[in-house]
Amino acid sequence: MREGINIFEEDFWAINDCLNQLLQGTNSRSILLIDKAGQLITSAGDTTSLDTSSFATLSAADFAATSQLASLIGEKEFSTLFHQGEKENLYVVLIADRVILAVIFDQRTTLGLVRVKAKNTAAELEKIFSEIFNKLEKETGPPSDIDADFTKAAEEELDKLFGF
Repeated sequence: MREGINIFEEDFWAINDCLNQLLQGTNSRSILLIDKAGQLITSAGDTTSLDTSSFATLSAADFAATSQLASLIGEKEFSTLFHQGEKENLYVVLIADRVILAVIFDQRTTLGLVRVKAKNTAAELEKIFSEIFNKLEKETGPPSDIDADFTKAAEEELDKLFGF
């Protein structure tokens, strides 16, 4: 099982590399990766003045509320959100239907640059998460009646590991 842990550790560092490249490429203040349940997965940049736990919870709630607005107007979901403030802005992207990428930026960069770079990062993160899910399937094998409980328990533990 040690090999499985190493696989996921490599994925974690690949995710962090993506976030750091986005941070540097956009000159943003901070970037957070959050699951749809409101748990912080990881972050990059300066989060010292930010209550990351509350931010993660509220970001997930914001996405959930906006999803309901989307359905009211006939959309499946909005995959991106943008909030503009006087000094700080927030750009949010949904990845793999279960992970939220939040970019906090100020006047040192532009919305256009953040949008383009975040779109590219979202595509990279989507690949990483797809690989993680494929690895999980290979490790646990296809579910059967005999090991369905084991598979479910293993998936729950991995979800906890990555904060899903």
